[in-house]
Amino acid sequence: MAKFEVYQSGKNNEFRFRLKADNGQTILSSEGYSSKASCLNGIESVKKNASDPKRFTKTKTPTNMFRFTMTAANNQVIGTSQNYKSESGRDNGIESVIRNAGKAEIKEVEK
Repeated sequence: MAKFEVYQSGKNNEFRFRLKADNGQTILSSEGYSSKASCLNGIESVKKNASDPKRFTKTKTPTNMFRFTMTAANNQVIGTSQNYKSESGRDNGIESVIRNAGKAEIKEVEK
């Protein structure tokens, strides 16, 4: 079962989340939030926006890796993917977010 993991990073004690697929692979990671409530709002934004393909921006890194970002309706980035070796891997990552985010449970974890 896919899940959102909420954790507090050692860096500035920020709260972050990551969406993990059924296989345990991280498919989306957040920026840092100053409060846990803001982090949970970020998760709700991912759940709300995941079904809209226009919320995903596909990019390529200078080292020819592929990734994507997910934005909210206000165009603010709410999550970033890992780097993928191929375009098809990145596209599968997007499909996984679309398929899993809405039903993913939320778990608090240690970093």
